[in-house]
Amino acid sequence: MSRVQINLKAPLPMIEGVGPSSQWLPVGSWKTVLEFLHEQFPLVETTTWAARMERGEVVDETGLVLKPQSPYRVGACVFYYRETDNETRIPFAEQILFENEHILVVDKPHFLPTVPAGRFLKETLLVRLRKQGKPESLVPIHRIDRETAGVVLFSLNPQTRSHYTALFRERKVRKVYEALARTPSSTHAFPITRRSRIVRGEPFFRMKEVQGEPNTETRVELLKRGHCGEKAVSLFQLHPITGKKHQLRLHLAMLGIPIMNDRLYPVYVRDPEGETDFSRPLKLLAKSIAFEDPVTGSEYYFESKQEL
Repeated sequence: MSRVQINLKAPLPMIEGVGPSSQWLPVGSWKTVLEFLHEQFPLVETTTWAARMERGEVVDETGLVLKPQSPYRVGACVFYYRETDNETRIPFAEQILFENEHILVVDKPHFLPTVPAGRFLKETLLVRLRKQGKPESLVPIHRIDRETAGVVLFSLNPQTRSHYTALFRERKVRKVYEALARTPSSTHAFPITRRSRIVRGEPFFRMKEVQGEPNTETRVELLKRGHCGEKAVSLFQLHPITGKKHQLRLHLAMLGIPIMNDRLYPVYVRDPEGETDFSRPLKLLAKSIAFEDPVTGSEYYFESKQEL
């Protein structure tokens, strides 16, 4: 059985809503687990790893506590707790829209990641919800960008989870977004359907359009024109048929109407302070999702209470 098929139960408990991370040990010449971890994660000091081991916070898949001198074992799975230094607090609150025994629907604010990644650990939607008493089995069925606000669907019940993931995989969920962007020229005729091939770009977190068979599709409708200060802006309704990373942001940028406060498209703005400028959120909102519940058969419609 391949490693990607193995679903191990973490031998370390969840702490304040944060579960342990894991790392398989590949073939290599490392003499100890500590030596491997230092090379694998060069930004973490050896003394930090050693201290975690002495506290019993690094174990293998059997629950055996690994010490600084523990020998390297190819094929083992190491579990440990991630730590972040000076994690930025996100000063906006999420709101629960709906909950039953199967799903949880949440209205996510701008700037808050859906799940732990990179420099964000505790200040994520998943960890916040677990700290509020939601079960360890809680996982997102889909995700929206950290910069994007709006409706996110979670699974509460592992026994019915596959029914809901299938809804997204089979494109049976009707998703509607709203965006504020510069007012288009009179040459634009709406609605517009944008189809293109999107692949990973440079840097690695950006996407780009290339020639080839389209793998994305978005319908763009103009709802109304207006002004934001002295700028002429318009409110758009977006209907993504596919769900590629940054699809909506890139499609609008390539149509010449980039979303307001977008620091990635069409031009990447290298401004590290901009990521913590809470006064300039990306003007993109996952406004609603609708679907027929695969378990109960009920028709569900959930709408964000936020406005752009």
